[in-house]
Amino acid sequence: MSTDELLVHALRLPRPERARLAEEMLASLEETDEQVAAAWAEELELRSGDIAKGRVQLLEWETVRAQILDELRQRRANRLSS
Repeated sequence: MSTDELLVHALRLPRPERARLAEEMLASLEETDEQVAAAWAEELELRSGDIAKGRVQLLEWETVRAQILDELRQRRANRLSS
């Protein structure tokens, strides 16, 4: 069966079955949990190495939180004034 034929048949399915098919197809394109976990582990190693070597400046959560909230307020104000 060709891809086009498969698509024609799939589009004839009831909505819930098409949704399930779409979900399964999209999931098949995503990385596996193991790949995601490995990527995060690698990123954590890189970041902790940067911290240990003094390549990055650490900030207190309250400072970062205040900066984020200020940025959000500014963006909202700019959106409302436009």
